[in-house]
Amino acid sequence: MCNLYAMTSSQQAIWEAARVMIDRTGNLRPLPEIWPNTMAPIVRNVPDGRELVMARWGMPTPPGYLKGHRVDRGVTNIRNPTSTWWKRWEDVAHRCLVPLTAFSEPERLPDGTSRPVWFARSDGEPLAFFAGIWCQWTSVRKLADGETTDDLFGFLTTSANQEVGALHPKAMPVILIRPEELELWMKAPLEEALQLQRPLPDNALTMVNASAGGNY
Repeated sequence: MCNLYAMTSSQQAIWEAARVMIDRTGNLRPLPEIWPNTMAPIVRNVPDGRELVMARWGMPTPPGYLKGHRVDRGVTNIRNPTSTWWKRWEDVAHRCLVPLTAFSEPERLPDGTSRPVWFARSDGEPLAFFAGIWCQWTSVRKLADGETTDDLFGFLTTSANQEVGALHPKAMPVILIRPEELELWMKAPLEEALQLQRPLPDNALTMVNASAGGNY
């Protein structure tokens, strides 16, 4: 599953694409490697419009999976939004758009190791969005920090298209590209919004070179 992605697009591009009204991220620097349990930008609905903020990647783990663990590192990818655990965060107030310029899937090598393979839009446009959900949650994310209250996010996954399926046959992130898709995810009733939980068409993605320093 996707546990590494990049966001190197400009703040202005995010504002324009996602119709951001309020920006609380300050001077948003390029993020060529975003890992689980680290901070990244999301766009969420607030009473005054749409807000760009930083949040921690990884939604709360269902309690049954935390037995015997002191730290909750979070759930990054959400495959089953019909689960009662996720339903509480699927209303419009808890949906978000997660900007990205590329995402990575691991390729298993013959010697048993793996390497990241990066995917970006094949049409040359840099920016896309994961269909995400967010919440505010109190837990121990890092043992050294103790209990903290954080804004957390994760994003939906679905079956893989041709490009991703060559490496990861089971799943890929739900990626939104068209303006009407962004609006549907952020505004529509849940049943209608979940129709977006589908793979990108074949040939909509291309492999890119990660050695380019995040300039995808």
